[in-house]
Amino acid sequence: MLLPFAVRDRTGAGPSGYATVLGAYGVGGAVGSIITSSLRMPRRYLTTMILLWGVGVAPLAVIGLTDRLWVMVVVAFVVGVTGAGATVIWGTLLQRRVPPHLLGRVSSLDFFVSLALMPVSMALAGPVGEALGIPLTFVLAGTVPLLLAVAAIVGWRLPRDEVAHPLDPPVDDVGGPPPVVRERPAAAEPEVRGP
Repeated sequence: MLLPFAVRDRTGAGPSGYATVLGAYGVGGAVGSIITSSLRMPRRYLTTMILLWGVGVAPLAVIGLTDRLWVMVVVAFVVGVTGAGATVIWGTLLQRRVPPHLLGRVSSLDFFVSLALMPVSMALAGPVGEALGIPLTFVLAGTVPLLLAVAAIVGWRLPRDEVAHPLDPPVDDVGGPPPVVRERPAAAEPEVRGP
């Protein structure tokens, strides 16, 4: 909500400058999605995802401190890459960790929670930006999510959960997945009838 004002007030650029920053964010999102979907899921998938979201928005602090449009463009690109990368991991985790019979309900709840506070944040952005100023607001927007990400990783013991629930099956010495061994039911003894 405050990005157009930051672009205008800090750099003196107009609508074309704002469009360039938004375009860089979109291109970053496409690049982040392609890169993440092309790679194997990280072993520490929850930690990676939370850090991409938390550390990935840390550059927003720079937007509040710079008066250069090209710096804002680079920041928007980086935030787009990290945010989209984390979202690809999240979408994959929904498919891999949620039981199929609950997937519809969990996806709906995820979508609801993701959007529930958006109107509140939009309503608060203006008054907070006016009270604290645009530079400090962007500094807080870049640092608070980082602290929350670290708190989530430590508080919810995400590394322990990742170890307990690996996404990839174990690999044997040859390099392939271990063979699936199914026990066959014992053959029924032929019935012997007396004379």
